Amino acid sequence: MLSINIKTIKLAGFILLTIISIIQTGCSGGPGKKKKELIDFKPYNGINYSEVKRRQKNGLSFNEYGYQLEPQWKLKFVSDDSVSIYSPTKSAFINFPLTRGYDSIFNAARSWLKVQKMTKDSLILEIIKQKGDSLDIKGTKVYMLFYADNYVKNVLHTDTSTLRHPSRQDTLFIRSLAVKANADYKKQFSARQPALITSKSPQVTVSRRTTKPTIENNFDPSDDYLDPTYDIVINKAYKDFYYSFTMYIDDKGGMHYGKPLIDLDISGPEFTAAYNRMANGIMDSYFKFYLNVKPGSTLGIIHSSMVSVHVEGKTAPAK
Repeated sequence: MLSINIKTIKLAGFILLTIISIIQTGCSGGPGKKKKELIDFKPYNGINYSEVKRRQKNGLSFNEYGYQLEPQWKLKFVSDDSVSIYSPTKSAFINFPLTRGYDSIFNAARSWLKVQKMTKDSLILEIIKQKGDSLDIKGTKVYMLFYADNYVKNVLHTDTSTLRHPSRQDTLFIRSLAVKANADYKKQFSARQPALITSKSPQVTVSRRTTKPTIENNFDPSDDYLDPTYDIVINKAYKDFYYSFTMYIDDKGGMHYGKPLIDLDISGPEFTAAYNRMANGIMDSYFKFYLNVKPGSTLGIIHSSMVSVHVEGKTAPAK
C-alpha cells in the first residue's frame, strides 16, 4: 500500500481524474448548484499526526478470523500535492505525491482515503477500496483515528503506544472466540502471537518464515501471524521426502493434521489418500518426538490456531 512505483502513481492519478469528472458532471451541472471544491490541506500542513486507533464500524479492531486492524501510520501534510509518511524501516519520513479529489477523497501512497473529520488536533480517515478502474465510495467502514503528536503530549498527557492498546471490547470479543476454538480446534482463528514450534533434537531443524516490512507491503507483516509458516528439515530420516500441509495447534499445544498445501485434485483419490496418510504419519511420529509446540495466543488469551508446514526428510549420507 505504500509503493513509490511511478506507473502506479500515474494510474492512480488517471483513475482519480476520471472519478472527479464523473462527480463534477453529476454534482455541478444544474443552475444554482454550488460547485464542489477540492479538499484543502493547507491549514494542517506541518502537523505530525500519529494513528492511534483503527476500527471497524462495530468498534472492534479484530475480525472473526483473528485479523487485527493495527494502527501504524504517522503522517504529515506537506502541501496540497504532497504528504510525508513515516517509514519504520528507514526511521524517517518519506514524501509521497498526494492527489486530491472531491467529496473529501484523496490518494496517497497507493491508498484511497476519505476525510471524515480534520482538525489541528485530530484526523479521522475512512479507507476506500479500489475495484478495477473505480472506487467504492461507500467505503470499507474501516476508520483510522489520528491525533496530533502535540495534542497527545500536551493535552492528553500520554503517549501514542498507550493509546494504541486494544480496547476492553476487543478483549471480550477475542475471549468469546477462544471459548469456541478451544472447545473445537477446527473453529480456530489466527493467533496474534502465533504457535511456536521449536526443535528438541539436533536431528531436526526448524525455521519460521518472516516478512520484512517494506514500503511495498505498507510495512505490514500481518501474513506472518495470519498464516505462520514453518520449514522443518529432518536429518537421518528413513527416506527422502517432502510434504506441505497445515496443522491445527490446539490450546494445549497438541498437533492435528489439516490438509495438503498442494493441489492433489489431478492426482486421483488413491494418491491423495496416500499423501495425507504419509503426511499425517510424519506429524504423528517425527513431529511428536522431536518438536516442542507452544500454542498461539491473542491479547494473552491462549487458543487453537493453524500453521503451515513444509517438511523435508533427508536420509543419512552413504559412507
